Amino acid sequence: MEQPRPHKIPQSVLVVIHTPALDVLLINRVEPALYWQSVTGAKDSEDESFEQTAIREVFEETGINCGGGTALHADLIDWGLENVYEIYPRWRSRYAPGVTHNTEHVFGLRVPEGTPVTLNPREHTAWQWLPWRAAADACFSPSNAEAILLLPEFSR
Repeated sequence: MEQPRPHKIPQSVLVVIHTPALDVLLINRVEPALYWQSVTGAKDSEDESFEQTAIREVFEETGINCGGGTALHADLIDWGLENVYEIYPRWRSRYAPGVTHNTEHVFGLRVPEGTPVTLNPREHTAWQWLPWRAAADACFSPSNAEAILLLPEFSR
């Protein structure tokens, strides 16, 4: 007998992955189609830090390892921003009854040009690098687009 999935925690990360030239990695969701976005994902447990969530989600969704001890770890930057938004009705069943809003913590991750990307095929179907303004225009999520538009302010 299959165990019921635990409810998602309404705390997540948004990680804007970018090159020094400010090209942004966007990944296309499996469902719904043509939902381009940066890396996103919820905490696995209440005690998982936002940084741990960001490291885990980046690796799970793109194959890019930015964990402690890696060359990229220093380039994972907490932007100190949070977005609170209403969870789309199509995804509310993943959360506990009555949960309607999510708090999203924003990070940036600078990677070298040509960094290989390996998608998780259960979650995403395609990836592309776009100049930051074009990437913001391509995002389905308003909070994701707004974060990308802040990239020049937060990049080093």
